[in-house]
Amino acid sequence: MEDCSGRTAKRPRADAVRNRERVLEAAKAVFNAGGPDASLEAVARRAGVGIATLYRHFPTREALFEAVYRREVEHLANLAEQLKVEAAPAEALRIWLRSNVEFVATKKGMSVALAIVAHSSSDLSAYTFDRLTKAVRELLDRAVAAGEVRADISPEDLLRALVGMCYMNDQPGWQASVLRLVDVFVDGLCRVPDRKPP
Repeated sequence: MEDCSGRTAKRPRADAVRNRERVLEAAKAVFNAGGPDASLEAVARRAGVGIATLYRHFPTREALFEAVYRREVEHLANLAEQLKVEAAPAEALRIWLRSNVEFVATKKGMSVALAIVAHSSSDLSAYTFDRLTKAVRELLDRAVAAGEVRADISPEDLLRALVGMCYMNDQPGWQASVLRLVDVFVDGLCRVPDRKPP
């Protein structure tokens, strides 16, 4: 592969790619458990890499937070694609929404730092909204076309309802409560009305 100057662009070495993935997985766990003040040294230790390796991949704490966040968004987008072929339409929607609860739980541990990153990068907010809206739209359209869920709800409605359920619950064990609410919500979507509301 050549860059615009005609030089051959180097692909990352396999060990560098593995190290980056280990750092991202470790950061997700450390920041989730310890919040925004969890140290980068703890991330490096958990990943089994030196702190210099971590900084080579992510020169700032904010860069690491953003990379973890983007990775999780991509995971949800990929999950939507996978569910379209592996699950019945309404069940695929349910599984995807439930997976978002885990995503929010992970992010709650990084909420302060993510707010800083998102504030300084409107691109991150736009990226997240676009990816997640597209993912849920495809699942919702499929379920509506199959006659399994009502057609009078938008992808944005689904995401707003989910975020509301997650962020109104901050007590210990909130995830179990929200997962139950997600099931109630999806069951309600499956009750297709006989007529359009006035």
